Amino acid sequence: MPGPLADLLVIDLSRVLAGPYATMVLADLGARVIKVERPDGGDDARAYGPFINGHSAYFASINRGKQSIALDLKAPADRAVFEALLARADVLVDNYRPGVMARLGYGWDALHARFPRLIHAATSGFGQTGPDAKKAAYDMVVQALGGIMSVTGHAGGPPTRVGTSIGDITAGLFTVIGILAAVHDRRSTGAGQFVDVAMLDGQIAILENAIARFAATGQSPGPLGARHPSITPFAAYQCADAPIVIAAGNDQLFAALAAALGLPGDDPRFASNDARTTNADALAAVIEAVLGTKPAAHWLALLDDAGVPCGPLNNIGQALANRQVLARNMVVSTALPDGTPLIAAGNPIKLSAHADPATRAPAPALDGDRAAILQELGL
Repeated sequence: MPGPLADLLVIDLSRVLAGPYATMVLADLGARVIKVERPDGGDDARAYGPFINGHSAYFASINRGKQSIALDLKAPADRAVFEALLARADVLVDNYRPGVMARLGYGWDALHARFPRLIHAATSGFGQTGPDAKKAAYDMVVQALGGIMSVTGHAGGPPTRVGTSIGDITAGLFTVIGILAAVHDRRSTGAGQFVDVAMLDGQIAILENAIARFAATGQSPGPLGARHPSITPFAAYQCADAPIVIAAGNDQLFAALAAALGLPGDDPRFASNDARTTNADALAAVIEAVLGTKPAAHWLALLDDAGVPCGPLNNIGQALANRQVLARNMVVSTALPDGTPLIAAGNPIKLSAHADPATRAPAPALDGDRAAILQELGL
C-alpha cells in the first residue's frame, strides 16, 4: 500500500499482538512488512479464534498487508536467508523475552556491528533491563501489575480487565513511536539504534489522572465505574429506556446542560466543578430524575442541540455502524489468507498527502511469500 513509509522494509519476528500491532500500523502507513515465522505453525495467533473457514480472523485482522516466510533461525540455510533480509532491512521488530535474540546470535551488539543502519525494536513484557526483565508477561499480567485494573470496574466489584488488550496495544503504539524516532534520528547520524519498549512501562505511562491523584493525596485511587474522578458530570446516566453518557467538562457546558434539563441553577452543591465532583452522587440523582422521564433518543437530540457532549452506549456492532465511524473510513475490508472477505478496523491516522483506501491487502498464508522473497534475494 502506498504511504509515507513506503521506503521502509520491516522484518517482523514478533507474534501474537504487541509486535504485530506495531508492524500493522507501519504497514498501514506504507511500510513493507515481512513476517518471519516459525515453520511449525507460525505466529501463535494463527491458532486463536474466532475462525472463519479454518482461518483465524484474529490473526488476519492484525497481520493484513504483510508477507510471510517461515524460517528456522537455528538452521544454517534459514539463517542465511534471514541475514540476507537483515542486510536490506531498515527495521527489525521482535517481542521475544530479553536474551532470546542474543542466544540466537542476533543480540543488539552483534546486529549493530554487522548491519549498522538497522534499527532493532524489541517489545517485551518488562523491558531489557531491571530485575524482572526476563519474566514472562501477557496483557493481563501487565494490566494487573501496572495498576490499570485497580481503577477499572466498580467500587467493591471483582477485579476487572480493560475490555481490550490495552497492555499489548499500548506497547505496540509506543513501539511505532520509537521506531519512527529512530528512523528520523538515522537521517542525521546514519546509524541505527536499539528501541526498547516494555508493556509494563506503557501501562504506567497511561495512568495520567490516577498518578496525579496519588501524588496529591498519597492515597491509591480505586475504581469509579463510568464516572470521571475529577470532572463532573462526566459519566453514564440512566434514561427511561437506556443509559447515555454526558461529559460536561467545564462550567459553561454544565450551564448548558442545566438549562436543557431544567436543573436548578443556584444550587451551591453544583456551583463549580470541584463542588460537583464532591457531590457527584447527589448530582447524578438530580440528573437521572429528569432523564428517567423520557427515552435516551429524546435526551441525546436535546443535548446535541444544546452543544453538550453526549452519546449512547454502543455495543460493537452499533459502533461499527456509526455514521461518523463509517464516514472516517474506520471500517475497512481485508481478507483471510484464502481470500475470504473480512472487515477490520481502519487506520485512525489520516494524512492529507496520502490516500486512505477502503481495502487492505489480505493477511499472508504461512510461508506464502517464500518463493518471491527468495527470488528477490537471489537465493
